[in-house]
Amino acid sequence: MSEEISPMQLIPIGVIHTPYKRREDIPRQGRLSEEICQIEIFPDFEEGLKDVDQCTHLFVLFWLHLGDRKRLLATPPISDREHGVFATRSPSRPNPIAIDIVQLLGVEGNRLTVKGMDAIDGSVLLDIKPYFTDMDSIADARIGWHKKTD
Repeated sequence: MSEEISPMQLIPIGVIHTPYKRREDIPRQGRLSEEICQIEIFPDFEEGLKDVDQCTHLFVLFWLHLGDRKRLLATPPISDREHGVFATRSPSRPNPIAIDIVQLLGVEGNRLTVKGMDAIDGSVLLDIKPYFTDMDSIADARIGWHKKTD
């Protein structure tokens, strides 16, 4: 048994508005979608958007409230066998935190217009960070169990 872990406190900073009302509606990966979505930042955090309009792409971290927090194995749609959730992008995991890389299309007040989300409508926004090609793109990164097909 692991040592006692102190509780964490996450603060929702906004809400994500998408056309996806059910899990079945969500694309397998947000970057495969052309749907335009809105990220609403709560007023208390709007000041944190200063200069975000200068970013072309963002990391968006959000809570997968429909995920099964007890699942440790998952079979991704691109595989024919189970893998540990930490080797997959399954929404069911002990801490159902998701990350999308989105294209920022516009900023108006406390609302960001983006493309590339795969969140269900009403998902809780946890954080936004800028995407830097120089720092965040690793050309030779691989997943051993995933055999890319041409």
